Amino acid sequence: MNQREELQKILNLLEEKILFLQKAKVTAIEAVALFSLQKQIEEAEGERYKIIQQIEHLASVAWSEELYRALLKLGYREQVRSFLKFLKAQSIGAFLIHGLLDYGQRWLLNRLVTQHIRFGTMGKMVRIELDRIGRRRDISCLWRELGGRVGLGRQHSPTEIAERVFHWWKTQNVILVFHDVDCMPEGYLQELLDEFWLPLASQAREVVSQTKYQLLMFLVDYEGCVGCQDTMFVEQVEPTWEPRVPIKLPIINPFCDRTLTDWLETVETEFNTLPLVEVIYQIEDLVKEILENSENGVPELAFSEICHRCGCNWYEERERWLKI
Repeated sequence: MNQREELQKILNLLEEKILFLQKAKVTAIEAVALFSLQKQIEEAEGERYKIIQQIEHLASVAWSEELYRALLKLGYREQVRSFLKFLKAQSIGAFLIHGLLDYGQRWLLNRLVTQHIRFGTMGKMVRIELDRIGRRRDISCLWRELGGRVGLGRQHSPTEIAERVFHWWKTQNVILVFHDVDCMPEGYLQELLDEFWLPLASQAREVVSQTKYQLLMFLVDYEGCVGCQDTMFVEQVEPTWEPRVPIKLPIINPFCDRTLTDWLETVETEFNTLPLVEVIYQIEDLVKEILENSENGVPELAFSEICHRCGCNWYEERERWLKI
């Protein structure tokens, strides 16, 4: 019996108790007995209210999780396919996730890591928010931040930082995430690759057969400008490709009517407790409304519209859903 069933059982007993006490109150004559029964009824009703709140909370969480699982099946097919193709052949690599504002770059990042990387978020996770430090004139602030994140303190070289990450990787997955690379001058990004990622990936490549773990770096561009720097990235893994060269995943595009239609048909068959199912027979109208209310398919705006139709707030749920 799960927690919700146990609470429902307690609620049923409380309902029976309240009904019994109410009947006893009708036949009671003495004031003391009436007072005692009324107090017992109030106490039982208070307990009932708390149990109902707990049941509603569990239902809300379960509903939220089902919506989350459903949304993980919406869009980003090209990016996921490209990433999986790489993972089948390699365990060391860097990736650029890019698109315009509100195109769900962080959502895609979490989807790739939690759904498609062996051991998921277990292991070492290093996250750097470049919007705070990327616009400074001195790149040394990046090395201080990165050194601190890997436990080396402030005064360490990129080579020493790479060495620490390399030793981590021998015993566990290591995932490096640089959010807001669009905030960095082009020269800083190139230096990050040359001074940190290149020696790290080269060293790891030499002993890759000796470990089962993955060493992955994600560069997340929220403005869609970094992907234009084609000399830094490759789009396909050729036989001559080296892990030190980052892979540019396909740019994120808006959701089209076909993407939304296919997804809603999936919702109908796999997630039939969601409120969307109630209007699924009007699928063409529903797709049209989602597109109209999301500036023609901007991913995060589409997520927001879908969440709204399911009775929840995308911006609140997103903070619970996204781990990275």
